[in-house]
Amino acid sequence: MAPTEEVLQFPALPTFSLQHLLAIAKEAGEAILKVYHAGPAEVTLKEDNSPLTLADKASNEVIVSGLRQLTPAIPIISEEEKDTPYDIRKNYTAYWCVDPLDGTKEFIKRNGEFTVNIALMQQNQPVFGVIYVPVTGIMYYGGKDTGSYNVDANGEKVYLKVDNKPSDWIAVGSRSHASEEEAALLSQYPISQTVSVGSSLKFCLIAEGKAQIYYRHGPTMEWDTAAGQAIAEGAGAVMTMPDGQPFPYNKPSLLNGGFLVKVN
Repeated sequence: MAPTEEVLQFPALPTFSLQHLLAIAKEAGEAILKVYHAGPAEVTLKEDNSPLTLADKASNEVIVSGLRQLTPAIPIISEEEKDTPYDIRKNYTAYWCVDPLDGTKEFIKRNGEFTVNIALMQQNQPVFGVIYVPVTGIMYYGGKDTGSYNVDANGEKVYLKVDNKPSDWIAVGSRSHASEEEAALLSQYPISQTVSVGSSLKFCLIAEGKAQIYYRHGPTMEWDTAAGQAIAEGAGAVMTMPDGQPFPYNKPSLLNGGFLVKVN
């Protein structure tokens, strides 16, 4: 391993290279961009009628292959690799939680607001997350024990910290989803502005200090939130269920309930 490489170590897990992990995310992003730049996406529908593109599949192949080489002993739960029975995965003490293309609808709309999400889970909580934005080349990564950072396309690294100002909060919401319940809950906070953005970029805005709160009432999947939660928490935010209880992962159903992410 080269001297410049940073080694990540988590309890009871083998060490692995941060640079190799980030390279997997970037390579997956490059696979997505090949499809993106080729023209209008070829779209099929998944069982729940959500869209699936060739880019989802290409990214997933890169990530799964890369993670199996990086950490052969750590299993993977991915949006495209989600059929492991609960009776097996309930015994996982650690696993990767992967969304090879978060924001497929944004990809299809061609607005650039889609990401690659990779999270390392331990004891069913995200301990480290990577979010890569293929169109901009920006890489976000981190967790509670490491702090969170972003690196731009020129290689400039910035330490991320939430802006927990007492008033004039900015709420960030989904570009493709919204609900009356979200508006009702957010009315309890000192919000002066709301911005919309697709995919897991909402977590990144909070981590960067560009927004203070994100509430999602409607359903998501575990791979939609795991990497973003790790990065936001590494920057000082908290993520819970709307009632303040810890947000659960590796449930019998991988479907998420509502959640709230905000500055602490």
